Amino acid sequence: MKLNDGEVPNSDLMPIGVFAQRSGLTSSALRFYADSGLLPPADVDPVTGYRYYAAAQLERATTLRQLREIAMPLAAVEAVLAAGADEAARLLDEHVAKIEGDAAAARRKAAAIKSALGGNVPGLLIATLKGPVLADAVEQVLTATAYELGMAVLTGLHIEASDEAIALTATDRYRLSTRTLVPVRPAEQTWAGTVDGDDLRAAVADVRRSALIRIEAVPHGIWLRMPEREDRHCRTLPEEFPDHRLMIESLGEVTTRVTISKDLLLRVLEEHPDEHVVLHITDHSVNVRSPNDEHPGIPLSVTVTGEALQIRFQMTTLYPAVSTAIGPDVMFDLRGHDQPVTIRSADRGDLTTLAMPIKFDPSA
Repeated sequence: MKLNDGEVPNSDLMPIGVFAQRSGLTSSALRFYADSGLLPPADVDPVTGYRYYAAAQLERATTLRQLREIAMPLAAVEAVLAAGADEAARLLDEHVAKIEGDAAAARRKAAAIKSALGGNVPGLLIATLKGPVLADAVEQVLTATAYELGMAVLTGLHIEASDEAIALTATDRYRLSTRTLVPVRPAEQTWAGTVDGDDLRAAVADVRRSALIRIEAVPHGIWLRMPEREDRHCRTLPEEFPDHRLMIESLGEVTTRVTISKDLLLRVLEEHPDEHVVLHITDHSVNVRSPNDEHPGIPLSVTVTGEALQIRFQMTTLYPAVSTAIGPDVMFDLRGHDQPVTIRSADRGDLTTLAMPIKFDPSA
């Protein structure tokens, strides 16, 4: 008997039109994938050439469609479909990383082209800095950035330049890091803007290998001018940066000051089992505890002046604030269990971090 489109040779098979509807692939796409060997039909009528698919093929067809929706090449699709779960996950991660890298490169090139289209007018000199110093400062401060939907400015590094200094600041709303650098050559005039953090991260390796970096401001971005290396363009973000100066100026009086070995505190935090950490500060030590932990915690010998205090942090806030501090000893300036804590080097003040504690009742 001759089969017409819409008829099935047995109850387990479906014609191409039905399979297309159920899989989300078009009939023409199914023919293409059949011819390429990725998804051959379960049966082909020898007389009519009609193609029939099994219900068991739906999962493969759906996965194939999803992989093509994220622009995965056919060869990579075939590899994913043939791989086990772990290998497939690795291939997917590689593909997404390549897409992200290509997109970031395209954004940087487009920004540079836009800047060039405005003419070859030299940019405004922000500062000239030593490359290794600038690279370290960028990496340290960018630890305080965050990716949040609708808040692109939190991914950026805010730069404020004057004839005396250049200040780099970033915040994720729970932590604010700022570092002040003294330029080799000062700015031509004051300037402030928020620079895309991903663009700066991509440029750090070249910056670190350059003796001097001339930073110039242009419309919609900055140029990192590097002798003997290709200049790098970084976009500026249009959103307004949070008013961090107002927050700093409104900080209360310091009631407790703690000086502690940076390496010692980091080792204890690395072994801490909880996502929250409580610092119980007395007149001669700091105990590092878990919340609701009846044990005395791990006592650390420190230098303390001021009032005894208990304060709680998220580990994701406290650890990077300590790890990026400069020098062997870290100083904590505390203002109460629910107030921002200033964390900085005990002997160098050019990198400062404000860390927000978690509010709790220390008497409970």
